[in-house]
Amino acid sequence: MKRTLLLIAAVIIFSFPSLAQESKFSAGGYASWLHNSMFEDITDAWLNSSMLHNRLNFKAYPGSRTTMALEIRNRFVIGDMVLLDPAYSTALASDPGWVDMSWNIFSEQSFVLNTFIDRAYIDFTAGKLQLTLGRQRINWSQALVWNPNDIFNTYSFFDFDYVERPGSDAIRAVYSTGPAAAAEMVVKLDSGNRVTAAALYRFSVHNTDLQILAGETDEELLTAGTGWSGALGPYSIRGEATLFYPFGNSSMKKGTLIATAGVDRTFSDKISAIIQIMYSNNPFVLDNFNELYKGGINANELAFSEFSAIGQVSYTPVPLLKISASAIWYPDLKGYFAEAGIDFSMAENVDFTLFLQHFDDVIAGEVTKINLGFVRIKYSF
Repeated sequence: MKRTLLLIAAVIIFSFPSLAQESKFSAGGYASWLHNSMFEDITDAWLNSSMLHNRLNFKAYPGSRTTMALEIRNRFVIGDMVLLDPAYSTALASDPGWVDMSWNIFSEQSFVLNTFIDRAYIDFTAGKLQLTLGRQRINWSQALVWNPNDIFNTYSFFDFDYVERPGSDAIRAVYSTGPAAAAEMVVKLDSGNRVTAAALYRFSVHNTDLQILAGETDEELLTAGTGWSGALGPYSIRGEATLFYPFGNSSMKKGTLIATAGVDRTFSDKISAIIQIMYSNNPFVLDNFNELYKGGINANELAFSEFSAIGQVSYTPVPLLKISASAIWYPDLKGYFAEAGIDFSMAENVDFTLFLQHFDDVIAGEVTKINLGFVRIKYSF
């Protein structure tokens, strides 16, 4: 019923004649082909899958203070991932939001076609107050890789193909209290009708952006945190820390503290680098590799090791070419992750991407060496 009402509302809103004028309506998106190969050793059998991915973004502006947005992902996946994993199609159709807006239109033994609405909101501004209702991206992070302050819609660093990142079914109110200060209140509902509610206040002191937040996560974790970002000479300094403490009927036995800090710098118009470390007193036991890509990890589950560290560098030798490399170290697991990538602009609005990823002993209790190769061609419109 919730899904039906939302679809009817979307059709009415985006079909209304007065919104058809160019000044009151915008549309865009992209289409891409992504091929993925997985193997343990290059001489072993490879698991191959391909995905045709289309994204459609619509926005309507019925007035100077109101914005309406509808954004849709369409994914056609074929190959070994679907064939060999009985849960793959079901997981693709799962929607953690309060309204189920994910459909497997076709699902067969070797392929699946899925449509997923990951943005559907109305945004209204009145003076210093901004109200947003619906499925939206709520970005409370300050750090660049791990984001324990992002309690509403955590994303996976490893899933490079989902640049828009997940959204939440929520009501959000933002009140501007000054040029660099604002107070926010967010209430989110998930598919189990569990509430995540929190307030955040951000402000600036001596050219440093600071924030504090407090609330509850999934009706079982008292949550409090802080974040900061500023500059020290040519370096940008960023960090976050969040405490999750169980209460009520929580399945957690003890509180979890996740703290992260990092430094990044752009050395020229060609080279940039990031270093970030993370600490957790209660690391999450990762026992399913698919969780790294299917968005099943929450903000209190970001750390797989008591200490983690990442280094990342990007090099742009010419404007149309970008080369990047990164590595994550998990000392408790005696494991690591390594990645290398190339992005090349083949033509106007057409990009070619090659990514190689290697996981070494990142799953607790198992010896795992997994290699992933990705090739993508993407057209934006």
